[in-house]
Amino acid sequence: MLISVGVISVMGSLAFNAPSTNNVLISKDKVATKGPTLPSDPELPLMADGRHYPIVPADPSEIAALLLAVEKALHDSTTSAEQLPSLGHQQQVIYRQLSKDYKKSEKVLKMLPTRWQHVAKRHLAARREFLNMHRNSNIPRLLPAWRIIAPEPAKNLLSYYRKAETATGIGWEVLAAVNLVETGMGRIDGVSVANAQGPMQFLPTTWNEQGIGEGDIRDPHDAIQAAARYLVRRGGLQDIRKGLWGYNNSNHYGKAVLEYAALLEEEPKAFNGLYYWEIHFVNEMGDLWLPVGYNQSKPIQASSYLKQFPASKPK
Repeated sequence: MLISVGVISVMGSLAFNAPSTNNVLISKDKVATKGPTLPSDPELPLMADGRHYPIVPADPSEIAALLLAVEKALHDSTTSAEQLPSLGHQQQVIYRQLSKDYKKSEKVLKMLPTRWQHVAKRHLAARREFLNMHRNSNIPRLLPAWRIIAPEPAKNLLSYYRKAETATGIGWEVLAAVNLVETGMGRIDGVSVANAQGPMQFLPTTWNEQGIGEGDIRDPHDAIQAAARYLVRRGGLQDIRKGLWGYNNSNHYGKAVLEYAALLEEEPKAFNGLYYWEIHFVNEMGDLWLPVGYNQSKPIQASSYLKQFPASKPK
């Protein structure tokens, strides 16, 4: 199986739509509250849904204040559902940028309260494992031939993870983490260079092994159940690292997945942020945001894509 965290494909002429905010689990007896005001710039190009690429301040103290406000809002069950896509994306971009700047990240961490410092360390550790995993890889010139779709509702995914945990013993947090890093919780609908398919990126040969794949390789429910069975077969109940090695032959991969899994075990509400992470693709043109609606049958030059959709590029 393959993993390609945060990649996307492009489209012809279409409008981008954010995942439905009805996916969020908010207590019915609580009144929704407004989250923090996020950095904005009227000069930035917008996606069709009115959002622009998240802005991250340059000053570490400002980053720390913003990150703290975003984390608190994402963990607050009363935060307005309409704000969650922007909050999740803001969180994601902050961690993506800090993961590449050790000095600045250390300054930011020191300014966070202990609880949120630990949360941030989990995020940064996971992201840095993926950076190390691809350290010697060539930076791609083309954007991939994929389709990006809205994920299943959060409550559905959580029920699939927990059903698989009950059936196999593989923790729901591990399954959620694998789903996240493989396809952004099902956003990437495409075939990898290794021919891996579906939201959990199964090779057809693996899917067809007796006792692994049942149903549709592209169906989130079926794929998540199969992933749990596969991890068991690869020794995941005895040593989850061994099971993850079967999923992807990289220690960096296993460590990253387990950082996200540990985060979810310690802070279950962290799922609210991870669920709204967008697909990003690191290209020679930058860390490009490729949103839901991207649909390209063949690889495309990033420069051509950005002429049509300049909002995908950071400021």
